[in-house]
Amino acid sequence: MEAPLNPDIPLDPAAGNSARRAYWVGPRHLAGDDQRLYDTVADTLAGLGWTSLAIVRGRQEPDEAPEDRQVLRSTVLHISPDALRWAQWTLADEPFHLGELPIAWQVCARAETGSPLAQWSAYFTPDVPGEVLVDFLLALDAREEPAVSFAGPEVVLDAVTAHGWLRDIDQPNAAATDPTFTSHLSLGEVPPLIQDADPRTLVAEADEEGPAGWQAWAEPVLGAPCLWAASFAASVPHDLVAAFAASLSSTAPVLRRVLPESTQERLLRAPAG
Repeated sequence: MEAPLNPDIPLDPAAGNSARRAYWVGPRHLAGDDQRLYDTVADTLAGLGWTSLAIVRGRQEPDEAPEDRQVLRSTVLHISPDALRWAQWTLADEPFHLGELPIAWQVCARAETGSPLAQWSAYFTPDVPGEVLVDFLLALDAREEPAVSFAGPEVVLDAVTAHGWLRDIDQPNAAATDPTFTSHLSLGEVPPLIQDADPRTLVAEADEEGPAGWQAWAEPVLGAPCLWAASFAASVPHDLVAAFAASLSSTAPVLRRVLPESTQERLLRAPAG
């Protein structure tokens, strides 16, 4: 990259995405998904040999023309060659929300093909940087046993502190934040509806906490809506979460044509090409 990143380089006026100028921007945890989260991930999975299946549900009145049919839900399921892991893209008419944001990608894995249930699930909303989700999926694809954990939670915190993130003063062994205190990573109570095969998640009483899972989110303005959120079930292997965390906190710039409105002023940028 020839030019240094600079927050004062003016952006091109709003136009069609194809006409917008490309920039190298950072930090990546505030860079959004460039409105290409599906394509970025789907292209990577296709390159890894994952199979894709599309499911569309719609509504059509008896005298309605086919082109006027209302599509209510479109889901694309990507399945690994060994059928032990899969990723589902879905932005539904009644979406599952995380941090008041709809889920875009759900990633799952199981220990054996004979089991119909996922051992764990991870969830990602729009504006999670595509590069970060790709790195998580590459790590998942490379694993021979996607449902077995080989490391403890410390590897996740080590991944972000190696890139300058700060451990939480009150929870140094369970939470960290970037130096601007806008993006966060925390090991703790898992939100409702997060799917996990750990039986302890089923038997925990209402006033008890179940197994802890990793949560990540970006909150550019305190008290304002989050830019993105990600949730990992308690059984997601820590080394896979560490791959996500290392990519999220990476200082390497990412290529963008569309910048999130809530973080434009916080991003350093340089023209690409």
